[in-house]
Amino acid sequence: MKNFLEKHFSKLWLALVYLFLYLPLIFMIVFSFNSTRQDAEFTGFSLRWYEALTRDTKIVEGFWLSLKVATVSGLLSALLGTFSAFVLVRYRRFGGRTIFSGMVNAPLVMPEVVIGLSLLLLMVGAQNFLGWPQRGMLTIIFGHTLLGMAYAMVVVQSRLLEVNRSIEEAAMDLGARPHQVFFLITLPNIFQAILAAFLLSFTLSFDDVVIAEFLSGPGVNTLPQVIFGYARRGINPTIYAAATLLIATVTMVIVGYSVWVARQTRQREREIAAATRAELTALGVI
Repeated sequence: MKNFLEKHFSKLWLALVYLFLYLPLIFMIVFSFNSTRQDAEFTGFSLRWYEALTRDTKIVEGFWLSLKVATVSGLLSALLGTFSAFVLVRYRRFGGRTIFSGMVNAPLVMPEVVIGLSLLLLMVGAQNFLGWPQRGMLTIIFGHTLLGMAYAMVVVQSRLLEVNRSIEEAAMDLGARPHQVFFLITLPNIFQAILAAFLLSFTLSFDDVVIAEFLSGPGVNTLPQVIFGYARRGINPTIYAAATLLIATVTMVIVGYSVWVARQTRQREREIAAATRAELTALGVI
């Protein structure tokens, strides 16, 4: 028995970690198909809570609002994060670089409560002084973009550091202008990182409650806010159904992205191998 534990300890420990992480999700998914509101006993299979989900206007409206906010803030975060990463990686020395880097990275270590409160004070001050913006979808997008941009910058920056600068320098030696080098060479090389940054920012925005609570206006509630409000009032299996659909959607997106990345990697490897063979053939090596 002792030898067995020593040999399989790492596997057993990994299994316990996965069980700890995913057992609550499995429990929730199973009880989303429960025929009654019982949360301790599975009384029978039913789709009644998924049917109730389609009739719950708060959840449906919250879902579409979260989807709009997450899409826009994800795109803005990926765009601004890419520009920020490019500046920090390609331009090592410029005035205010340290301050700029610190400001971009600040949301990574700052509590969301502080971010939400500071943005609320800013939005209220701007509204009192300029009459704009009204608290609602736009202010939530601003807050989520601020948070997502920091994470997007880290993802894109790590990829930019791996890009071979000699290719860009060769293109400039051949007469390409800086913007041509960026769009024709740099951008294709970091596109997967930008897509990953968008997905990460999208997920952070779609999942956020704290910042949305500070920046949302009357009658404007994202899906996590609606779910959180329902959860405070007691057990509602409709929440289980909504969360199950979200898990299924995220899983499909992750699997699809992983398959796409794997295909792109294999295609790039085949192109490199073909180019190497062509070069060796031209040199008469093979």
